[in-house]
Amino acid sequence: MLDSDLALMRAAAAGAVPPEIVVAEARLRAAQLAADVAALDALISDDLLFTGPDGQLGTKAADLAAHGSGVVRFREHVPEELRARAVGADVVVTALRARLAVEVGGRLVRGTYRYTRVWAREGRGAWRVVGGHVSEVPAAGLDPRDAGGTAA
Repeated sequence: MLDSDLALMRAAAAGAVPPEIVVAEARLRAAQLAADVAALDALISDDLLFTGPDGQLGTKAADLAAHGSGVVRFREHVPEELRARAVGADVVVTALRARLAVEVGGRLVRGTYRYTRVWAREGRGAWRVVGGHVSEVPAAGLDPRDAGGTAA
């Protein structure tokens, strides 16, 4: 992770985001952009429960394989807003809105997405993603109720 990765994530932090979570989010962003499977392995829980933008459940193994094979390649990842809520000493939920350009199976997809992640201290106290979800943020001016969104 470069200083610029951390600076971008710090600039996106809104409210009281624990510093170690800002670092963890920056490390995850850098690993995604570099397709760094070893770094992703260290940041993602073995028992990950993650829902993708298509509604399908993803696993750590599938995520690592997609990055390692090049099926998924992050080309651009610009964090816009990072919020966090501590649930206890060892669990933090984050919501990160970011502009992305991601190649999936050779097709470039661009848009603004929001990741909700559950970070938990595992093992030797390292923060790891144990759960989450990503979905596209509707275009500006579009009422989320028109796009099937809910208030929950």
